[in-house]
Amino acid sequence: MIAGNEVEILLVEDNMSDAELTIRALSKANLANNLVHVTDGVEAIDFIFAKGRYEGRATIKLPKLILLDIKMPRVDGIEVLRQIKSDEKTKSIPIVIMTSSKEEQDIIASYKLGVNSYVVKPLNFEGFAKAIGNLGLYWLLLNEIPSRPG
Repeated sequence: MIAGNEVEILLVEDNMSDAELTIRALSKANLANNLVHVTDGVEAIDFIFAKGRYEGRATIKLPKLILLDIKMPRVDGIEVLRQIKSDEKTKSIPIVIMTSSKEEQDIIASYKLGVNSYVVKPLNFEGFAKAIGNLGLYWLLLNEIPSRPG
């Protein structure tokens, strides 16, 4: 895990068990070297926009992917998504919602705000690990993103 400017994945997950499983699955696929894990929406917003404890962090290299939970303390994932997708410098960052919520209103709100994918977390470890590995491979290795925001 790193806290510098070479972040490929920003994992926003308040459940430590889910975060550990995600990191383990990404590590197994050799995709966790440049990962930063934050535990709530406030910390995610601070990291992306270089505020709070991340003030002074160079934002020239944005994450290649944000894995975002919805149900979190302080600021939920929907609000994090809203802020990232409404800013010209950050709106092109791919965001994948990873949640246990199958609530239709969460799915609709996420897509209206510009989420790139909405994934309901599988309940068993094997399914979860496979889903995370596939997500990482697709978004980091196959998907092409603009080299400059906007």
